[in-house]
This record gives sequence, C-alpha cells and structure tokens, in this order.
Amino acid sequence: MGKITTTKHLFLDPVCFMEVAPDKRDFTFTYKMRTYYFCAESCRKAFEKNPEKYFGSKSSKPKGWWGRYLERLNRITGGRSQKCH
Repeated sequence: MGKITTTKHLFLDPVCFMEVAPDKRDFTFTYKMRTYYFCAESCRKAFEKNPEKYFGSKSSKPKGWWGRYLERLNRITGGRSQKCH
C-alpha cells in the first residue's frame, strides 16, 4: 500500500503576507463572511481598521522607492513570503 500523506494548508496574512497555519487561531478576523488569519495582533488591528485597503487593485508596476524596494526583494527571495516574527 502507498503512504498516506496529509497536506497542511497555510493561510496568507493579508497585511504582511506571512504564512499562517490554520491551527493558529490566536489572531483572526471575519469580514464579509470570510475568516482571515494574521501572524500578530498588530496585523489584525491594521486590517480591522480598513479591510478594503488590502483588497484594492494593484498596479502592475509599483511606484516610488518602496515599490522599487519590494520589487527587488521579491526578485531576491523568489516571491516567498517574509517572516516578520
């Protein structure tokens, strides 16, 4: 018989884009009938203040020094999420 494997699904924090395990339910927020998982209380509070900010359409090319920084960071890390904690 074959080996049974289980896939662990991860959620993405919509504020800092850190991966969050579904069993980590310390920081969640439900918005429009969907539950979002957060890595820390500060990310949850930022989302809670203005959830629509994190759903807006993003331009294809980020602008300004911060956009250039993020573009270089994504190129270096291969787009993997960063760990803030």
